Amino acid sequence: AQIDLSYAKSSSTTYVSNVLGLLEGTDKKDEYVVLSSHYDHVGKRGDSIIYYGADDDGSGTTGILELAQAFADAKKAGKGPRRSILFITVSGEEKGLWGSEYYANNPVYPLDKTTVDLNIDMIGRIGTEYLKDKDSTNYVYIIGDDKLSSELAPITDQVNKTYVKMKLDRKYNDPNDPNRFYFRSDHYNFAEKGVPIIFYFNGTHADYHRPTDTPDKINYPMMAKRTQLVFYTAWEMANRN
Repeated sequence: AQIDLSYAKSSSTTYVSNVLGLLEGTDKKDEYVVLSSHYDHVGKRGDSIIYYGADDDGSGTTGILELAQAFADAKKAGKGPRRSILFITVSGEEKGLWGSEYYANNPVYPLDKTTVDLNIDMIGRIGTEYLKDKDSTNYVYIIGDDKLSSELAPITDQVNKTYVKMKLDRKYNDPNDPNRFYFRSDHYNFAEKGVPIIFYFNGTHADYHRPTDTPDKINYPMMAKRTQLVFYTAWEMANRN
């Protein structure tokens, strides 16, 4: 066969932002608890197909905003956290964790004073594995809490037992798991720098990375309960001795 091949390569540069908000602590304000999520998704295809990303990661971004509101209200009521809390939503996650990588390499607040990163990526839906499970609306995957700290997993268990009483599924904590979720969201860039992390995740579903990941499919009470688990964990991390 006669084959004639040619190709052209073009590059475009786009600038996007990480968005940071700091709630200053009291006697331990020079230490930081980071609450993170990514607000980007995979965009559009042509002029008509929109990838909404309601669960991935509109749910996590909404969770961060609700957490910021709750901690700000607590501070106004005179019950602010001892450690400072950094609320950060990053971009470029879907391209390769770029936003969190940039922050980890150019931290605004020192990483050696960062107590933990609690990262929320997809908490608004029921994952495929739980669709027929009795705990389908009362679970969350906890990933990475045992990797860099011997205290974080017991803290998570105690906080959950006291306040939220969800099933904490650590199936994906296994580093040999073929899904490799531990390496696939923004917490990993903090973990690489030695910061203890927890990744909160509901698992993938039929609308994962599809245009059908829309807000009407979010289970809002379940999403709120998962966010409350993050709140109580952050509260403990921000106030413990």
